Amino acid sequence: MKDRLIGFIKTYCLFVCIFVLQKPLFMLFYKSLYPDASCADWFSVIWHGLPLDLSLAGYLTAIPGFLFITSVWTLSKSLYRIWCSYFLFISVLISIIFTVDLGLYEYWGFRLDATPLFYFFSSPKDAVASVSIWMVLGGIVAMAVYAVVLYAVFYGILLQKNLLLRMKLPYRRLKVSGILLLMTGLLFIPIRGGFTVSTMNVGKVYFSAEQRLNHAAINPAFSLMESLAKQKDFSKQYRFMEAAEADRLFKDMLEPAVAGGQTEETDSVRQSADSLHTLFNTQRPDVLFVILESFSSRLMTALGGEPNIAIHLDSLSKEGVLFTNFYANSFRTDRGLVAILSGYPAQPTTSIMKYPRKTQSIPAIAGSLRKAGYGTKYYYGGDADFTNMRSYLMSSGFEDIVSDQDFPVTERLSKWGAHDHLVFNRLLEDLKAEAAEGTAEEKTPHFRVLQTSSSHEPFEVPFRRLENDRLNAFAYTDSCAGDFVRQFRELPQWKNTVIVFVPDHLGAYPEHIDNLSVERYRIPLLMVGGA
Repeated sequence: MKDRLIGFIKTYCLFVCIFVLQKPLFMLFYKSLYPDASCADWFSVIWHGLPLDLSLAGYLTAIPGFLFITSVWTLSKSLYRIWCSYFLFISVLISIIFTVDLGLYEYWGFRLDATPLFYFFSSPKDAVASVSIWMVLGGIVAMAVYAVVLYAVFYGILLQKNLLLRMKLPYRRLKVSGILLLMTGLLFIPIRGGFTVSTMNVGKVYFSAEQRLNHAAINPAFSLMESLAKQKDFSKQYRFMEAAEADRLFKDMLEPAVAGGQTEETDSVRQSADSLHTLFNTQRPDVLFVILESFSSRLMTALGGEPNIAIHLDSLSKEGVLFTNFYANSFRTDRGLVAILSGYPAQPTTSIMKYPRKTQSIPAIAGSLRKAGYGTKYYYGGDADFTNMRSYLMSSGFEDIVSDQDFPVTERLSKWGAHDHLVFNRLLEDLKAEAAEGTAEEKTPHFRVLQTSSSHEPFEVPFRRLENDRLNAFAYTDSCAGDFVRQFRELPQWKNTVIVFVPDHLGAYPEHIDNLSVERYRIPLLMVGGA
């Protein structure tokens, strides 16, 4: 049993080491992209990329795990041939993926996914038209050399001594089989990425505001596998009418008729920018977005909703700017966030946030404000790796992300992580520290986003004011927001800050609302602050 357990652990660790070493190899190959990379950057790439390496190593160790279990019951040359053939196949596969990834990254600007396969199988001739014969030959040679090196490593560590053939059939076969089966089953933990609400995804390795470092941390084999699993033909999902009809409708939206007989010359909205009134006292205010989980207009009396629920938002609406005819762009958080922060329309059957290669190219408020000299930070009490959210946030321009891992375990008592009052308190602590250090008056403005999560199933919150659990959860988040604003008013940053309260989507209340109902998407948008 000892030989089998050691062999199993060796196999897993060997795969991990191979994937870890690919990262410095990638950075050395593209050294022109990393001229200023420090030792800390190199270490960070390896460290943050480790989750994908551990996950993929788990996938690749599963079959050897079952082979070890089989060896408990039978030892034969056929089993050894299967063992050797598996590692030969894996050596060739890893070599092809890594070599192709190295060759294509210069042109594509992202790590390997299913895109090259789509182009190759749709038109092989066109796919290789821009590649010289010498590049193809060089790639083939590199693949062959790398495959030989990998197999030599596998052979030297796992195969040379005929590991399986040397083993003896154990006396207690059921016990040994059970232990090996348990070990193989435990691979599910790194494969899934732990026990949080998020499963393993490419976005989990994103850690830097510099995309080149995030890309270096990605495991190309995992990226390809994930992309193939999510591959869809989107070309047939958006054509609902003839092109001429679509063009006509779109033209009408771009050139709406002016109500009341106004002409383009007399319409105040179309006048020059310097003639428009501004809502703020300063041209570069600090901006705070508070994204309210699942809130609806029915929770606010000011919007014709029910009384005694969002009492603090109702109160703030009297002093701020409340938009009374505002609608959510989707019904899920991952789609609503991209709509809010990037102005990107949500899709009904998929989410762009799950495609890091796409999200790295779309514009975002954070990126634009960062270029304008703003500092950017995101606060969320939950798992920032859920639905690839971290990769989207880093790509969109956020320099720092506070998530569940930044709170003590004792404070992560909700299914979604830390409760809302703790997240608001964390932001308030940062603001107070800023004020205490005397940096509140500095010229660098800030764009911050706080995303709530407690007003979501299972609606378990440390607060009880209403009998209905759903409404009570919304009232709790509302109380957290109200308490935050009350304390924020006392800080010097208040007079230069605009706060935007906006839900990601409507959910949970009203209950059983029709998805096709207009009210299903009506949400509040409230702007307050001292700016």
